[in-house]
Amino acid sequence: MHYLSPYPELPAARDRFILDLRGPRPPHDPWRYQGVSVEDELTEQGELARVGTVFLTGRECPWRCAMCDLWRHTTHADTPPGAIPAQIAAARQLWRGNREQISRIKLYNASNFFDHRAVPETDYPHIAGALDGLEQVSVESHPSSIGQRVERFASALRGPSLEVAMGLETVHPVALDALNKRMTTDDFARATGWLRDRAISVRVFLLIYPPFVPAGEQDEWLLRSVAFAASCGASVISLVPTRGGNGAMEALAREGLFRAPTPEDVRRSFELVTSHRLAASPQTPAPRIFLDPWAANAH
Repeated sequence: MHYLSPYPELPAARDRFILDLRGPRPPHDPWRYQGVSVEDELTEQGELARVGTVFLTGRECPWRCAMCDLWRHTTHADTPPGAIPAQIAAARQLWRGNREQISRIKLYNASNFFDHRAVPETDYPHIAGALDGLEQVSVESHPSSIGQRVERFASALRGPSLEVAMGLETVHPVALDALNKRMTTDDFARATGWLRDRAISVRVFLLIYPPFVPAGEQDEWLLRSVAFAASCGASVISLVPTRGGNGAMEALAREGLFRAPTPEDVRRSFELVTSHRLAASPQTPAPRIFLDPWAANAH
């Protein structure tokens, strides 16, 4: 039984708090993906595209976010060169064998795609080769990693456009800091501006019922977060129900700092957002709003 101390104020102490409450991590073969899924998703043109997602295996993210449990699907060691292209090729071979025709792909590595220890830069040309014939690829990144590696990866692509997915989570100032993401809304806006200047699409993840936001203010801050993401030029906003299960979230629940949303909470939050009119213009059309049932994905 862990002794529950008050939630730390300093990032380094928060890292230790979050790590100490973790359970065991299963061993993973870095040459095998965690899982795959296929779904229909609305495109920028209002059409349905068949989108495949590969849940990749690789090195853990260097950030220790309070709500994250994706470290369970990662490795302690650096991802070996060649492993990520091999996983993508295996997933596409599986889809071809199942006669599944995808036009877009999401490469979700439960980490940070532009961390060279999670995705070696030497793999960029091989990843690009494994994506031939697709019209778009989406990858995950922390805003702090937006920079030259993004440009090098985009330059390696031989056809697909690039979309970068980033977790904003919430614009509630106390909650965003306490989540231990080590970024501000200004950092996020700079990253999205950098991407948009290079014609790279932005997908934003927002939490439904994040911790540290008072219960009576959840709706207000969700709408504020959606409005901020839209103002940053997000083409997609994915709403993600916050879940427990990583140890830290259970500790926060015991302190009264977190309550997992019920299915009714999730439905109501999604309807609240989709019924709210977002500002749009020909230069920045209103984003598509998706509900991301990540708990049901192939992990």
